[in-house]
Amino acid sequence: MNLSINIKGTKLDFSTPKVMGILNVTPDSFSDGGRYQSIDEAVHQAQKMVNEGADILDIGGYSSRPGAVEVSLQEELDRVIPVIEKLSEVTNVPLSIDTFRSKVARASVRAGAHIVNDISAGDDDRLMLSTVAELGVPYIAMHKKGLPKTMQDNPNYGDVVAEVYGYLENKLKQCSEAGIKDVVIDLGYGFGKSLEHNYQLLRRLSEFQKLGVPILTGVSRKSMVFRVLDIHASEALNGTTFLHAFALQGGSNILRVHDVKEAVECVRLYGQLFET
Repeated sequence: MNLSINIKGTKLDFSTPKVMGILNVTPDSFSDGGRYQSIDEAVHQAQKMVNEGADILDIGGYSSRPGAVEVSLQEELDRVIPVIEKLSEVTNVPLSIDTFRSKVARASVRAGAHIVNDISAGDDDRLMLSTVAELGVPYIAMHKKGLPKTMQDNPNYGDVVAEVYGYLENKLKQCSEAGIKDVVIDLGYGFGKSLEHNYQLLRRLSEFQKLGVPILTGVSRKSMVFRVLDIHASEALNGTTFLHAFALQGGSNILRVHDVKEAVECVRLYGQLFET
């Protein structure tokens, strides 16, 4: 299957899986909160990830970790726009804005972002899909159940794989009807899902290839890693890398990661093992 997305007239193809580096400009993200709040710190970290081989940078100003507090629209804009503006000047790597707000998406694309990454797939802002269509940029649509503050309070499904598949299938139709041409799906590990739900989805990831669009996997240092191993998120790199390899085997096209160098090495070794 030949999958790609169009970024400013250039095709980003997924014949080789891509690595998306996470750049959280927030004080409370679960893994790196508070580390890159100044523009200089954020740009330095972004350039480090680019040097390590990141294909995309994902900038977020609103923590979506379980139990996260709400952030005002203006505060989110104040966090991400200066960073995007600066990065658009110093790097040619595609920039993604991680937001569920259409106003932040619009302002970010105007500032230099190329992709909109929405954890709510348009469900939390009724103007998001039409805004992305108008902007003409690729859209990452993720499945989540509930809101970040309460989503991990006893999430319940009949068949989690069937429900997430059906949701994303329907969301792809909505995106197409809105006029969005390039869509990437994200199964939303840890977003309104129990530990077992997460592993059921990862175990059956290959089934989502039937939807015919690129798949993003975001498991980096999440509780599905460190809870099983009884360690802290800061110690979860080795477990994350194992799950990345399994995700690649299941057909993932993008790995969204905190640790770019290790993920790039994982992709290279996977290619050596299966594609030569």
